[in-house]
Amino acid sequence: MIVCHCTQISDHDIRAAIDWMRAADPETIITPGKIYHALGKRADCGGCMPLFLDTMRACDKLGVAPPILRSGSHSWKEPSHEGRREGHRVSQRRAAV
Repeated sequence: MIVCHCTQISDHDIRAAIDWMRAADPETIITPGKIYHALGKRADCGGCMPLFLDTMRACDKLGVAPPILRSGSHSWKEPSHEGRREGHRVSQRRAAV
């Protein structure tokens, strides 16, 4: 079935590109842009995007869960300071002085 009429991309092309990318790098994040690039094409009007995304989601090899989600046993909390040391703001430094 043709998914993108502008560039003549079929559902088989999308699945083949996903399979190829997953075989090349099992941890890669697969996006529509990467699929277009792998097929040597460029998105045109974008009218196909809902069907393109549905075709991607239907592919068994699309998703990769990050290691933190795979194990499920870790209690992980995202730091609220975005990795910066405490007192990184100028206003906080002046108040401390």
